[in-house]
Amino acid sequence: MLATFASETSLALNAGLSVEGITMYLFWISTVAMGAGTAFFWLMAGNVPRAYRSVMVVAGIICGVACYHYLRMSDIYISSVASLFDPATGERIVGKTIAQFPIAYRYIDWLITVPLLVLEIPLLLNLGNKAKGLFRSLVGASIVMLVTAWIAEVSPLASPAWWGFYIASCLAWFYIVFVLYTKLNQQMVNQPPSIVASLKTLRLFILVGWTIYPVGFLMALAGPSGESIREICYNVADVINKVGFGLVCYAGVKVLAEHNNTEGGRLA
Repeated sequence: MLATFASETSLALNAGLSVEGITMYLFWISTVAMGAGTAFFWLMAGNVPRAYRSVMVVAGIICGVACYHYLRMSDIYISSVASLFDPATGERIVGKTIAQFPIAYRYIDWLITVPLLVLEIPLLLNLGNKAKGLFRSLVGASIVMLVTAWIAEVSPLASPAWWGFYIASCLAWFYIVFVLYTKLNQQMVNQPPSIVASLKTLRLFILVGWTIYPVGFLMALAGPSGESIREICYNVADVINKVGFGLVCYAGVKVLAEHNNTEGGRLA
């Protein structure tokens, strides 16, 4: 099995700086970034107030799950890229395109990590049962968004079902944004300034950073070349929206911890 993987990787490296090659390299970079994020957030969990440690633990889980799935997606994509080249000569086979993209693994990853990402917001508020309504709204809408997007993904390209479920997924995302710009404002009252700043930044992640996903979905209309470009966009966006999300959370609670220490408090 290892010999086969090494052989496929060696063959896939012939892609160089083509679209497929860049996509493959970004899968590797994303895997490392997610692994590094996992280690960092779990190691830093002890450096924040106890009430916010769950925020760091969840951030590490998000990156850990993504790291595993990126390992699997990398394997699938390497095999697909390797199939473009003649094993005997290493030359690209004229007219051949990638037949398989790891989209199923990507949706499995999102179904686990996206609800955890939105869970970070109630955790960062640290309101306990008072944040249950916000939690249910955000997690419920995120699951609807992903399930409808997956149904659209497996529907015939550009068919009524494809468009219909795609629009339904976008509406669920708009609902998440609506909740974050209405209900969250009410919940942020009396929160420490550093936590408010982090929450506002996370809100921008979801409003702006998540835009790449519905836009990327439409790239399937461009055929195999568009699919590889879509994978590039998704890989970059995933690192930003997972590792970056956690770093923003950490920045907020770290500043709070430093303020507490300055005021003579302690990590509690």
